[in-house]
Amino acid sequence: MSAYIEIQKTLQSIQALNLEKMEEAKKHINTLTKPIGSLGKIEELAIQLSGITNQVFPVVTRPGIVVFAADHGISEMGVSAYPKEVTAQMVYNFLNGGAAINVFAKQINALLKIVDIGVAEEINHEQLLHKKVKYGTNNYMYENAMTEAEATQALLVGMETAQQLLDEGARCIIVGEMGIGNTTTASAIASVITGCSVEEAVGLGTGISNENRKEKVSIIAKALEERKPIRNDAIDILMKVGGLEIAGMTGAIIKATEKRIPIILDGFISTTAALLAVLLEEKVKDYLIAGHLSKEQGHYHALTFLNKSPLLDLGLRLGEGTGAALSFPLLEAATNMVKEMATFQSAGIANERKEDK
Repeated sequence: MSAYIEIQKTLQSIQALNLEKMEEAKKHINTLTKPIGSLGKIEELAIQLSGITNQVFPVVTRPGIVVFAADHGISEMGVSAYPKEVTAQMVYNFLNGGAAINVFAKQINALLKIVDIGVAEEINHEQLLHKKVKYGTNNYMYENAMTEAEATQALLVGMETAQQLLDEGARCIIVGEMGIGNTTTASAIASVITGCSVEEAVGLGTGISNENRKEKVSIIAKALEERKPIRNDAIDILMKVGGLEIAGMTGAIIKATEKRIPIILDGFISTTAALLAVLLEEKVKDYLIAGHLSKEQGHYHALTFLNKSPLLDLGLRLGEGTGAALSFPLLEAATNMVKEMATFQSAGIANERKEDK
């Protein structure tokens, strides 16, 4: 089966949230020993998780984290504070357990997979998933980032990796990334899909100066004028100005959605993957949970477009899936609330409120 046919088959299998389970969950939550609605977003989260999983008492453990790594040809334009060699160096750091995502993954007992989907050099490590589509994207200032076949192959890699995590017991998926230059690519994608200006989409990335930021805006605007990606066509956007790791995250998101598994989005880069996934199938949106709001200003525009309210706002701008991993305990809290809290009836507590005299 070709990659394109497999992707279409998955998209056609995606179902809407189960509204009946959500109503059952809401009714149960309203019987718990607390004032109705008093746990705010945690209650909303529990109800959403019921609709996603088809379970009044949803399960989200263990979480599965997948970090896709790839290089970007646009980095040749000097858009990042770091050289592209850092991508491979950071992948080794992930594999050796020394990165922030390793620390946070261990903290939440997550399954963690590192995928080389497009690093510009060979990486040899027994823990690495070797799924390289190509050695980094082309510089889309001068040519399309990738071919249509490469874009669909990268989506398929993401789908297959998510399925592998699910087969190993993951009940919640966190998508993360590593790739020097990927805030540039994310800014281009976010501007195309949300309609925000390039100026509004571009932040300081890995820590560039304000002068470099202005140059980054100019580079992206010129590249978009040259490539002319089609706003409502996810494959066309990936092909013209996309990133291989962004395509991988997009594939992971649609596979998790097909299997009725909640997806926690990390920062700006992973949220642009979500934008693409929602373009492919609008029902994906209801399966997404915004882990946090990052410092990248384009992230706000992407979350607003998706109508998502972030669980956390910690001033993060790292990526790797770190913010999503930090927010995962809130999902656990929501499911534990539903499963473990007493009801007024079981606790023998009167639940009729006295009217004010």
